[in-house]
Amino acid sequence: MSAVNLGLPRMRGPHGVSEPRPDNPALIDTFGRVATDLRVSLTDRCNLRCSYCMPAEGLPWLPGEAVLTDDELMRLLRIAVERLGVTDIRLTGGEPLLRPGLEELIARIAELRPRPRLSMTTNGIGLARRAVRLAEAGLNRINISLDTINPETFLAIARRDRLSHVLDGLAAAREAGLDPVKVNAVLLRGVNEHEAADLLRFCLDHGYHLRFIEQMPLDAQHGWNRRDMVTAEEILALLRAEFTLTPASEPRGGAPAERWLVDGGPGDVGVIASVTRPFCSACERTRLTADGAVRSCLFSNDETDLRGLLRNGADDEEVAQAWRMTMWGKLAGHEINDAGFAQPIRPMSAIGG
Repeated sequence: MSAVNLGLPRMRGPHGVSEPRPDNPALIDTFGRVATDLRVSLTDRCNLRCSYCMPAEGLPWLPGEAVLTDDELMRLLRIAVERLGVTDIRLTGGEPLLRPGLEELIARIAELRPRPRLSMTTNGIGLARRAVRLAEAGLNRINISLDTINPETFLAIARRDRLSHVLDGLAAAREAGLDPVKVNAVLLRGVNEHEAADLLRFCLDHGYHLRFIEQMPLDAQHGWNRRDMVTAEEILALLRAEFTLTPASEPRGGAPAERWLVDGGPGDVGVIASVTRPFCSACERTRLTADGAVRSCLFSNDETDLRGLLRNGADDEEVAQAWRMTMWGKLAGHEINDAGFAQPIRPMSAIGG
């Protein structure tokens, strides 16, 4: 087994006691959580340069030989579904639409049994001409990142004049039946927070489900500053100035977003308050990077190299057990609000959202 900074085979338990992992095939941890939702980064490359994610000049991308091949990726996904109890797979990036042969890869994933629910998070560029093919291949639903509907603001944030492409991608996803079409938005202080209500109104008018996300310390520049973050409370206050918000009655479960009905419904809006209202105690996620590292948490600085196991001849059960042990060592929370928090070395574009 190949691991990085993981004290295997024993981890610290929930009461500070070192304890062995029980004989359970699922991705359990010492706090009783079970990971069934797998986030898979298909590439670290992106065709935008969003200011809260990476510098204007971009980043040094992973070399081609470091990225999992389709066959390697499919082997890991088969292990996840057949041996580890994964029921949901979300494809992410970087920008997943940049992965060559994406439709064929989705079709292969859809053939896994039991068949996982399959979604994707994308910036929407190029989606307009591919949405139908993605749906036909087996993609069930989609999340599209959109921080503003103002072209000038979009250019300021993304450093690319591509707003019309994203809007076309949203419309195409809806027409292709990739429901629900969700919109992910980050508000930046002094940049687009005043547009929050306009963005919500746009999404309600078009049948999209908007989710505001607190800006997280995952930028490549490590320039995140808590004082600059627009908090969940501020987001709700901005929306309440123009809408009536009522807490949704459905149980949240492991969903990251707190949901609110807008003006009595049926339209709603969500707020993902990863920083100010952590939901770590209900986390159901495990993450696989484009170069084959499994991570127990988005904010972890520890990861286990599954690609190395594959390429060194490990069998499926060895790989599965390495994955299980990584999740067994998952911490109680991301510790952003602790004095000793250290931002992950990898930025969001290299981890996958």
